[in-house]
Amino acid sequence: MPGFISRLVARRRLRPRGAFLLGTALLAASLALPRIAVAEIRVGVSDWPGWVAWYVAEQKGFFKKHGAEVRLVWFANYTDSIAALSSGRLDANSQTWSDTLGPLAKGLPLKAVLVNDNSAGNDALLVRPSIRSFAELRGKTVALEQYSISHFVLATALARNGLKPADVKIVNLSAGDAAAAFMTGRVDAAVVWNPWVDRIVRSGKGKALFTSRDMPGLVPDLLVAQDKAIRAHRKDLVGMIRAWFDTERFLREQPAEAARIMARVVSMPAGDYQVFLPGTRFFDAAANRDALDPAQAGSLQAAAPVIAGFLQEHKLIDGKPDVARGIDASLLAEALK
Repeated sequence: MPGFISRLVARRRLRPRGAFLLGTALLAASLALPRIAVAEIRVGVSDWPGWVAWYVAEQKGFFKKHGAEVRLVWFANYTDSIAALSSGRLDANSQTWSDTLGPLAKGLPLKAVLVNDNSAGNDALLVRPSIRSFAELRGKTVALEQYSISHFVLATALARNGLKPADVKIVNLSAGDAAAAFMTGRVDAAVVWNPWVDRIVRSGKGKALFTSRDMPGLVPDLLVAQDKAIRAHRKDLVGMIRAWFDTERFLREQPAEAARIMARVVSMPAGDYQVFLPGTRFFDAAANRDALDPAQAGSLQAAAPVIAGFLQEHKLIDGKPDVARGIDASLLAEALK
């Protein structure tokens, strides 16, 4: 999520939450989280609204209400949290479905147990106001962070509108540099996430031609647990899921207070943080039932082939993930009893 040209970044450096850097994540597994037997469940959290919201659950007492002993472990570097879960140094982690498929392909014993949210506008393909259609995007330069969620958004947008990646000229830049290149006119388009999306649109220098809202179900953010943690901490995970539904309701009914809590976690003004909320679809109980049900069109299992296809095309994962084994809906069912 690297620097941003606005005053916002002077207070906060964002890092890409869905960087697909699976190999790097596993190499980083030596971070100093000791393997100590503890009563509480240790859960990794990084800078994304659907995950920062866990601090709302903590501060509003929702974990305690549902008997969940939870220790939230903050990761300034999202990739390190994937490594920590994959190496067993965390019991559970906040991570994307795309960054879970790689470990599943390697046979790691992980399970998605909850969907926190889908990106629903926070990621966007921005173009000059003069570009009115995808046909007019042909031959244009597009800045993005290669192999990130932004790259996946562009690939999806092009495929759905009759174009191929070869029809545009991709410029590989970090998200902050991609935003800067677009704002200064060095590229015709950019794929970035908020707060860059909001800043560029409000500047009048760009408009959204396609956003993550146009690809529902394909950018899910999850709670993923180790198999052994599900056995050892089932009560805590079920309590976490119940606490999440209280959190989702609080986000919906008291967004200003929720934004204040979340903004403090990431050292941002509450007013600035609120830009993330409209572009995040927080999942309630009904949305989770559908997401974890393989029979539903928008489920994790239904989305997996599209996401895995992108990963395999770019040689970002080895092998084919066993998606069905990577989902455990039984904790959700227990939480909803």
